[in-house]
Amino acid sequence: MAVRAVIGLGSNLGDKAGNIERAVGRMRQLGDVAAVSTIYQTAPIGGPDQPVYYNAVVLLNTDLEPRALLDRLLDIEQAQGRQRKERWGPRIIDLDVLLYGDAEIEEPALIIPHPRMTERRFVLEPLLEVWPDATLPDGDPLRPKLTAVADQQVQPLAPVGVSPRTAGLVLFLTVGLLSVGIWWLVDWLLP
Repeated sequence: MAVRAVIGLGSNLGDKAGNIERAVGRMRQLGDVAAVSTIYQTAPIGGPDQPVYYNAVVLLNTDLEPRALLDRLLDIEQAQGRQRKERWGPRIIDLDVLLYGDAEIEEPALIIPHPRMTERRFVLEPLLEVWPDATLPDGDPLRPKLTAVADQQVQPLAPVGVSPRTAGLVLFLTVGLLSVGIWWLVDWLLP
């Protein structure tokens, strides 16, 4: 029976949005991708000086056991060119199992729920976008935890599959057309 897994995605090298899109495409082989968040631009936390990140979250309904899921995610990272040189260093793609149903797992290479997920707005914001009433395995709701990380810089960019440049153009055109419409309405109402 399929279990809902929550996967965090991050990239800060190369075509960041493209790296996330390719990883989401490959995740479709691991189960049913039930939801994909908007891509968020975020400042790096910890580690060396490095470029900004793009982050997203995927809800994946999968039949894979947690360890097998992690192994397949690591395969996706490797297929996309991920090299683990430095802890919290820059990366082409990073895939983390954040939640796996109501499982609580503590193994040397796999801890679920992800031990730092509640300390990172770049995880909570996209997760709550796609799963507004998400909870930790013990039933503790995640939404209230956003207040503790509200000072972290997170900016929504675009849905996965839409480049941030295209999303910006659409927003610009929408605001421009709305402004023209308001100007025309005011001009029409006030002779």
